[in-house]
Amino acid sequence: MGRENTKSKKLSISQPEELKVLRRIVEITNSELNLDFILNEVVKVVNEVTRADSVFIYLFDEKKENLVLRASKIPHQKELGKVILKAGEGITGWVAQENEFVAIKKGAYRDKRFKKIDVLPEDRYEAFLSVPIVYKKNAIGVVTVQHKKPHDYTPSSISLLSLIAKQISGTIAHAHLYEETKKKALQFDSLNKVSQSITSPDYLDEILNLIVVVTAEMLNSKICSIMLLDEKGNELVIKATQSLSEEYKKKPNLKVNDSVSGKVIRERKPISIYDVRQEKEYRFRELAVRENLTSMLAVPMIVKNKAIGVISTYTKAPHAFIEDEINILQMVANQAAVAVENTKLMEEAIKAKEALETRKIVERAKGILMRLNNLGEEAAYKLIHKKSMDSCRSMKDISESIILMDELQHQKK
Repeated sequence: MGRENTKSKKLSISQPEELKVLRRIVEITNSELNLDFILNEVVKVVNEVTRADSVFIYLFDEKKENLVLRASKIPHQKELGKVILKAGEGITGWVAQENEFVAIKKGAYRDKRFKKIDVLPEDRYEAFLSVPIVYKKNAIGVVTVQHKKPHDYTPSSISLLSLIAKQISGTIAHAHLYEETKKKALQFDSLNKVSQSITSPDYLDEILNLIVVVTAEMLNSKICSIMLLDEKGNELVIKATQSLSEEYKKKPNLKVNDSVSGKVIRERKPISIYDVRQEKEYRFRELAVRENLTSMLAVPMIVKNKAIGVISTYTKAPHAFIEDEINILQMVANQAAVAVENTKLMEEAIKAKEALETRKIVERAKGILMRLNNLGEEAAYKLIHKKSMDSCRSMKDISESIILMDELQHQKK
């Protein structure tokens, strides 16, 4: 990286030490498939080998577009999972993109590829060594070490760090697969809860509220909501959300012909937006800013080939929804649509049953009036109807009173 006038430290690693380190790495990678545990243990080993002031491990996200900070020597609990670099961004991003190591013994922050990250003060350190974690010829992450003072990274130390990265690459890939398997298992467990709610005799509001809570947990969403079409089919109305924000709950209905969610209904296809705050078609950009909402996924609720509503989920941090997430939410949306349809049919059946029972009671009361007052059928009905209107009580209540009075009269006799 050019001639240096400042003296720098050198670190040589003997072959016995190298073998000892590699044995430890093998022990770690064979211990378990918990990715966070593996990464933290690797950080400890790298720290011992390099005597670095900071150690970082970045891994690519699901879409292989962004590098995410997953482990560090210095505690960065708030930053883990949130410090994100795009491929090619900063020295670390360059290493991942080019699949080559970078070793800078002094003034790393003056390198033209350098990108300062405010929440990581280590970025002002002098020396910088970064190697790619390669699996099947592709970089899946980066291991980076830094020193506060100028430091001369020897070929043996670079070689050992590269070897460590190579050793852990397969384990990281398998741990990723294990995490995805666990995640899907949890998703299907959540879907089973949704399915159980659909067959329960609860009312629609309770079912929909259960669905949004389960879905938000399943997709790690800040807000999940269900909107249903009104009777005319012109507007979408919020029916359920796990959001605690009153402003969000009370936001106006969405026009089907003039909104992103309406477009989901019209086209019967999912729509994802990376940042709703920048999307012109999104109606509530200012509300999104206030509520700290960024990425959105909206899918149609379809039953009998007809869209009857929309399930929307929002994330706090920018997120590119992958196909698995879209498919999972679509499955939930379709089951929710079935819940809505089944509940409506159940409510209609209950109303029909209640109407039949009311009719039987009115007919019985009408017969009593006809018998006692020598009235015709129509006159008896009008009398019950008039009494109902005058007293602001239902005809069923009036009829039951008439039947009760008649039974009391019979008991006196």
